[in-house]
Amino acid sequence: MGSRQLHSQISCMRENLFKQGFLDEQFMQLEELQDDANPNFVEEVVTLFFKDSARLILNIEQALNNNPQDFNKLDNFMHQFKGSSSSIGAKKVKNECTQFKEYCRIGNGEGCIRTFQQVKKEHAALRKKLESYFQLVRQAGPMQSASLPR
Repeated sequence: MGSRQLHSQISCMRENLFKQGFLDEQFMQLEELQDDANPNFVEEVVTLFFKDSARLILNIEQALNNNPQDFNKLDNFMHQFKGSSSSIGAKKVKNECTQFKEYCRIGNGEGCIRTFQQVKKEHAALRKKLESYFQLVRQAGPMQSASLPR
């Protein structure tokens, strides 16, 4: 596959991540911080997010299994998860985190459990999509600067 075709595929994939609601403008702000001195900045930040969020998912799973559930503890874990999601522009994950926090606020354990399954589902889907995206980006080499999707 030629470089031009590869860049076109990357651009289309990136645009779809926005159109499908996986990413928001925060992701573009991360891209703007990437430069020749740190050409893999966005991928490195996203990799750190997935590493950290794996730990948070484990902590939340353990806290959900406690009886009785400690909604303050769950809310604190999810607050961290939501903040991390926001920092990379993980829109769908962030939205599910918000719903989870609302269930914590009203003390709805079943709602927390249901919503947490959605958080994990959106997290896994985003991870898969971004892994494919960054694989293509690495294959293509240096890319043009960030721009708004059309």
